[in-house]
Amino acid sequence: MLQEISTNLFTLTPAASDAVKNILTERKLDGYALRVYVASSGCCGVNFGMALDNNIRDVDTTFEADGVRVVVDEVSAEYLRDATVDFVNDPTHGAGFAVNSPNAKAQGGSCGCSGGGESSCGCGGGGSCGGGGGGESSCACGGH
Repeated sequence: MLQEISTNLFTLTPAASDAVKNILTERKLDGYALRVYVASSGCCGVNFGMALDNNIRDVDTTFEADGVRVVVDEVSAEYLRDATVDFVNDPTHGAGFAVNSPNAKAQGGSCGCSGGGESSCGCGGGGSCGGGGGGESSCACGGH
């Protein structure tokens, strides 16, 4: 059964919601939602991905954030709880979405991680991952 929650699982900043709305309008994607998910995980933490999706499953959790319908699967929900999704325009890495999640911590180890950051990147708009060196956010799912 599709689970609609009355409070937001995570925060979508005004810049992020505006970016999503602009993409939906430009591409004429009526009825689509922003799906945020765990793309991969490992000793360096969790990598998030984002997609515009109109295939909402019964096991998904949905909520409305500043006029944007957001969809999260049940596994990803635990990693995204209390996170913040922002849209940033970094001069080095380009424009994209940044996820800051307290539940996406690195597990430690020596796998070549450049810090114990609390979030990660996925489907980067600038083609590269920011947030190395222990930062708490990085780019995911560029709008262009």
